[in-house]
Amino acid sequence: MENLVKIREISVRYNVSARTLRYYEDMGLIESTRSDGYAYRLYDEAAIKRLEQILILRRLNISIKDIKRIFSATGSEVVLDVLEKKVDHIDEEVSLLHELKKIVLEFIEQIKRLDFERETDIKLLYEKARDIETQITNTDYSGNSSAAERFFEVTDKLNGKIPDIMIVRVPRFRAVTSGAGSYDEIFGKFQLWQEAHNGFFTPIIFDAPDFLYDNNGSPEWIWRLKDGITETDVAPYEIIEHPGGLYAVAVSIDGDDESGSNVLQKIEKWIEKTNFVIDGVRATSVHMIYADDEIRQGLGYHQLNFYAPIKLKKE
Repeated sequence: MENLVKIREISVRYNVSARTLRYYEDMGLIESTRSDGYAYRLYDEAAIKRLEQILILRRLNISIKDIKRIFSATGSEVVLDVLEKKVDHIDEEVSLLHELKKIVLEFIEQIKRLDFERETDIKLLYEKARDIETQITNTDYSGNSSAAERFFEVTDKLNGKIPDIMIVRVPRFRAVTSGAGSYDEIFGKFQLWQEAHNGFFTPIIFDAPDFLYDNNGSPEWIWRLKDGITETDVAPYEIIEHPGGLYAVAVSIDGDDESGSNVLQKIEKWIEKTNFVIDGVRATSVHMIYADDEIRQGLGYHQLNFYAPIKLKKE
């Protein structure tokens, strides 16, 4: 095992989760090795250099599909083509932002001219708002579309890569648990056990049979069991009853937010506008949708779903 580095050490060194490393392997971008009698994935110098290249390209928001094209090419033509298209995309976003600023400023001037602050009656304010909506919609705009229509077109393009929050009701289910432990234990011994017993598992939701979550500072990995699987079948691991319930779900693409901080902030901001609050009794969980080659190759990217447990506010 000389000059080989464990998956946990790579994860810490480069701030990338073990799950993402496994995904990069599944997509054929890097390779790991396993020595006889040693449970953990190990990486040599070539794999580490390749990972560094992947992380730089991901910082530029280069898709996994394009990264595969770059690594498969023998010359520099593909990477130059990808980067030139990236520059064009940046130019388009800058142009759209300038256009959006102009549209919003036009909206502001229209609202100022209506001077609806003088109205104090709620009903009259509502009627005035309807007038504003009508005037905005009917305003001429270059390209033979209204300002409102162009506003939606511009914002859709700018926000198209940001997934919406959705609510999912997860059913109560039985699962085998790795128990709270280290990443080495979970993505070593437990992962090998899970791979050897794939026939035991069934999807929780969206074709994903597993959840990973933090258990008082330690990771815990659970897999939903098929009916009829017993404690004896899963030994030395244990079976738990997951309570299920309501979750607010958001997505991180290609491991851009492995810690979940940005995604969870988005969920929290969304919750502020609803009659829900975070349910502190249940843990925030994550899972990936890449259960088979069809999904992996069809998407061309890795989708990490964050499940934040929610409940109704108490009146």
